[in-house]
Amino acid sequence: MPHDQQHTHQPAPSAAVQLNHTAVYASDRQLSAEFIAAILGLEVGAPFGPFLPVDLGNGVTLDYYEKRDEPIQSQHYAFLVPDEEFDTMIARLETVGVTYYADPRRTEPGRINRLFGGRGAYFDDPDGHNMEIMTRPYIRP
Repeated sequence: MPHDQQHTHQPAPSAAVQLNHTAVYASDRQLSAEFIAAILGLEVGAPFGPFLPVDLGNGVTLDYYEKRDEPIQSQHYAFLVPDEEFDTMIARLETVGVTYYADPRRTEPGRINRLFGGRGAYFDDPDGHNMEIMTRPYIRP
């Protein structure tokens, strides 16, 4: 088959494509999975092979994978959370002594933002992943 005919399929409708899971590298998968589950008010699932899942409740799981042979590269994970749970999540961060910030550059410690009519904050997980909680999705052009 000629090369130009190999990729002539029609794109799937956007509603048909959904994120199912993503691997999150961690130096200690148990510690990291328990941390984010505790902050978000979720539970850590049963191990699945080398992965330790945290079900986000919308069909997506964070699959924590232990990686000890090289440094963990920081990634960004943003969570759309119910407005009525936001204060509880901030209180959980304060209880465990994790500093949260209003901005991703970390110039406003202990403060939240009010972007797009909601509330949001950034914080690090045990491996330095940049986590974000927000009550309203970003408005894209």
